[in-house]
Amino acid sequence: MAKRPTRKPFTGKHMTLILVAGFTVIVGVNVLMATLASRTFGGIVVENSYVASQKFNTWLDEARREEALGWQVAVARRGDGRLQLELTGAPEDAQVLAEARHPLGHKPDQALTFTRGSDGTWASDAVLPEGRWTLRLRVETPDGAIWRTERAVL
Repeated sequence: MAKRPTRKPFTGKHMTLILVAGFTVIVGVNVLMATLASRTFGGIVVENSYVASQKFNTWLDEARREEALGWQVAVARRGDGRLQLELTGAPEDAQVLAEARHPLGHKPDQALTFTRGSDGTWASDAVLPEGRWTLRLRVETPDGAIWRTERAVL
């Protein structure tokens, strides 16, 4: 008669290894997900969602009026670190203001004003530090027209 192979008994060490391995996977996945979430979430969208909901239709109306103006903008970073805008459709006497926000809030917001150059482009008054920024532009004309938009600056 052939001898049956003997199995080693399942001991507390085996169970401990299984539990440690399982919890290591769980904790590792949680750390990975938390790290990815904190690196990709841009922060608060609105301070108070109830108040924002009350203003939503007004915001839609403003957006439609701004879109009807037909203005366009292209943003580029110049070699000296300042921003350059090519603003088409806006009158020459418009005033251009902007707020540069760091997506994760690691750097403080930067207020920028723009001056129109002889070539028709607009240049920022200050240097914007290197990195990824969200530029919130506001263009105002003397007759009261307002146009707002956001652009990513890398």
